[in-house]
Amino acid sequence: MVILKKILDFYINSSLHVALSAFALVSMTQYFFGVEGDFSVAFFAFFGTVVGYNFVKYDAIARLNKTEIKKELKAIVFLSFISLLACFYFFFQLSWESKLSAFTFFGLTLLYTLPFFPNKQNARNWKGVKIYIVGITWVGVTVILPLVEAEISYSMDMLLMAFQRFLLVFSIVLVFDIVDVKHDDIHLQTVPQKIGVKLTKKLGYLLLFLLLILEFFYTNNHHFLPFFFKLLVCGTIAVFLFFANENRSRYYASFWLESVPILWWLVLVVF
Repeated sequence: MVILKKILDFYINSSLHVALSAFALVSMTQYFFGVEGDFSVAFFAFFGTVVGYNFVKYDAIARLNKTEIKKELKAIVFLSFISLLACFYFFFQLSWESKLSAFTFFGLTLLYTLPFFPNKQNARNWKGVKIYIVGITWVGVTVILPLVEAEISYSMDMLLMAFQRFLLVFSIVLVFDIVDVKHDDIHLQTVPQKIGVKLTKKLGYLLLFLLLILEFFYTNNHHFLPFFFKLLVCGTIAVFLFFANENRSRYYASFWLESVPILWWLVLVVF
């Protein structure tokens, strides 16, 4: 059991799990817009997420050298380097339009991590901003990028998908913020810190309900599957919201919650 726990911890800490969620969301976007046989964006999103998230989590440790580098961190650095090479490989498979889009979202990641302005903190520590940067970045990588690569012209359906994805990611981050409400710096002003856990949960339910309502505004008539599929996803996240509290273990959000896109993507693939 100890070995299995170490493997699971490394899987989560190295951002492989969240990267698989990104791969799943890109694949679902491509499925709902009828894009077939193009895995370059999904793999770019996967390896880019590994690099980006590890950069965000471990950049301060690497730059300031505040702690002794442990074996696990060395392994994560090595994995990130391999992922960076793979990310470059799939990046060069993309069209020029997609490359420009990727640079834009990479810039958001840097803004989120590095203090660009003198005597200022990075965007991750700006009051109430973190959740919006995370949402916009995930929309860009998992919706805009695959559709740009597929040369699908901008339309109302694309905007709806982007807004739905933002609402989905926003709701997921709310669960993380509830679980971490005791540990987050009070200056971050996360949603639960500002309005309380009960109102945060109600906000999450409202956003998930709005996500489902938007499904009826697509100009291209969808068959029943997309709505049913999103209903299952929203229902699952609503359950996680309901049971979320500050005493949950780190696996509640970091593993089980982030498994939701992966689980429903696998259901989509199989059935």
